[in-house]
Amino acid sequence: MSVKHGKDVEAGAVKNADQTAIQVLISAQEGPHFAMRRFVMEPGGGMPNHTNTVEHEQYVLRGQARIGIGGEEYEVKAGDVVFIPAGVPHWYLNIADETFEFLCMIPNQVDIVQLVDEKNC
Repeated sequence: MSVKHGKDVEAGAVKNADQTAIQVLISAQEGPHFAMRRFVMEPGGGMPNHTNTVEHEQYVLRGQARIGIGGEEYEVKAGDVVFIPAGVPHWYLNIADETFEFLCMIPNQVDIVQLVDEKNC
């Protein structure tokens, strides 16, 4: 069991992303089934089209972004909930003048990330 403040968790840059940071709030070593991550994307930042071998459950905390999931595009904002199945290509682009922040929960399984060659937006 652990209790901590998000400000005390170190953030790092997201590989292959633009102006995007990640914090692992609950790691695989802390939670037996799921990890909880917080992503912060600066205005104009984004993540390229990619796939993961694990599903994503996401909750938007702040801001607005355009995201692509399996060939469909969505505009999401604070309070929206997003589900991305394992293996489905997806991308993100912050379209607001403020940071876009979301929580992302994933199962504690091996996650292989692969970039998709098509343009992300």
